[in-house]
Amino acid sequence: MDPIKYYSTNYKADPVSFGHALLQGQAPDRGLYMPVRIPKLLDKKLNEMSGMSYPELAFEILNAFLAGEVPSHILRELVEDAYNYPVPLEHVFDRNYVMRLDQGPTASFKDFAARMMGRLMSHYLEMDRKELFILTATSGDTGSAIANAFYGLDNIRVLILFPEKEVTPRQRKQMTTLGKNVEVMAIKGKFDDCQAMVKQAFADPDLEGLNLSSANSINIGRLLPQSVYYFYAWAQLRKSLDDKPVFVVPSGNFGDMMGGMIAWKMGLPVERMVIAVNENDEFPEFLCTGDYEKIEPSRNCISSAMNVGHPSNLARLVALYGGVMDEKGIIHKPADMEQMRRDISAVSVSDAETKATIAKAWNHHKLLLEPHGAVGWAGLQHFIRSQIGASNQQLRVVLETAHPAKFPEQIQEILKFDPKLPPSLEGLEELEENYGLLENGYEHFKKHLLAK
Repeated sequence: MDPIKYYSTNYKADPVSFGHALLQGQAPDRGLYMPVRIPKLLDKKLNEMSGMSYPELAFEILNAFLAGEVPSHILRELVEDAYNYPVPLEHVFDRNYVMRLDQGPTASFKDFAARMMGRLMSHYLEMDRKELFILTATSGDTGSAIANAFYGLDNIRVLILFPEKEVTPRQRKQMTTLGKNVEVMAIKGKFDDCQAMVKQAFADPDLEGLNLSSANSINIGRLLPQSVYYFYAWAQLRKSLDDKPVFVVPSGNFGDMMGGMIAWKMGLPVERMVIAVNENDEFPEFLCTGDYEKIEPSRNCISSAMNVGHPSNLARLVALYGGVMDEKGIIHKPADMEQMRRDISAVSVSDAETKATIAKAWNHHKLLLEPHGAVGWAGLQHFIRSQIGASNQQLRVVLETAHPAKFPEQIQEILKFDPKLPPSLEGLEELEENYGLLENGYEHFKKHLLAK
């Protein structure tokens, strides 16, 4: 079978190979790349997953997309190198679990995507003897994960933009204390401003000579690795092949959610996806009414990495359900909203409820959550209350996306203690920072790029 091609969600660009989509980041028509077909896994392969390690499982999932492009022996080496840390599944009560995606080198779920994408990019660049300039916008954890994953690579330069006042000191220091090939700039604005500048740079003909690419979740190379941990949770916790879990995903730019949707389309047994957002409630409103309105500017919440008023990956979700949404959020062809509502629930969680959830989870279950995971756990409680009479033996998995120690101020305020630092954060406070500051506006960003 021929290698899978990737089309643009704006349908105005030619389909390309995975390698091309990976290195380009965004399609030239400003759309996002999606696989022309999503490979389906047989029941035999699903049954075998329960005995697989995380790297072994990652190979099976990614090889389904990359067969014919990346030799299998090289892909095996890449996944073994990328996934050398645990993926705990913490039991809370009944069959409710928290999947802790916070054990990687930057204590964030972004490590799963960034480390794999960096290794894949390096593989393609070495083959073509090329260099790449990565532009990335971050609302918190993406920047540190990308900085760590690409740090020291000779053939890749990285520039990370973050909203000056909307990341925690520890998140910032994970990006700004590296140096070498990693440059970091604070923007006097919101995450959506940072993201808009990155997208505009990709479409700017004056910058073609810079060989730009993206490491945000707009890059398909970020998305595919994020489908793996859904399979892993199910394989470790299932009682049978027909055991269909509910996944609860705290969501900002919707890349994590799209990883889960791709896993579902590949054949992962899923009962429902619950999308939990903070007070940026544009998606719950869209799911309810079918009308989409961006939130400009995005609302500033304590779950800072989810302060997104227009999730880029919503265009991919709309495409998955037969619709067309452009990069500005304009719907050119409606999605099958009835099917989407059958598959997906969405809930908006306020800051007050987020804080109350952190306290209640700790006091009732000794479950330590940070604000993003607390939005997810609150989303689970909403779902449970909506399922009157449902069995307490239904498998439900909440994704915890960052280590609580990345948000010490909130934990100290609510629980009155300082969470223990994971090894990846130890010694961070003593390191010297180095980052710049730019005014909000594309013209300032473009001037900086051309000067570089």
